[in-house]
Amino acid sequence: MNCPNCGGDEKHLLRINKAKEKLPTKDKLTNLSDFYKVMGDDTRLKLLMCLDEGPLCVSDLACILNMTLSAISHQLKILRVAKLVKTNKVGKVVYYELDDEHVKKILDMGLEHILERD
Repeated sequence: MNCPNCGGDEKHLLRINKAKEKLPTKDKLTNLSDFYKVMGDDTRLKLLMCLDEGPLCVSDLACILNMTLSAISHQLKILRVAKLVKTNKVGKVVYYELDDEHVKKILDMGLEHILERD
């Protein structure tokens, strides 16, 4: 049996079927798309890369990125809602850090991929 569109053989059809089975549900694809949209902002990527060095407060991040506290807080809220960062309150100061090791791996792998092209 051949693929009706390109005439591919049975192995071709097996790959087609495996690819179809591997596709996540629409809801999962939407969540993944939203995840990449959050990661697709320069400022948010800078924040994540800063937090890769360890916990920092809003003031620290504003100083590093030369941005207002309000602008940093706004971006951190987006990252927190997306579960890319978490908070830890010490006294009156809230420290932000990467949510887990997955976020670090995604950043590292993405940067590694870009750098291999240079």
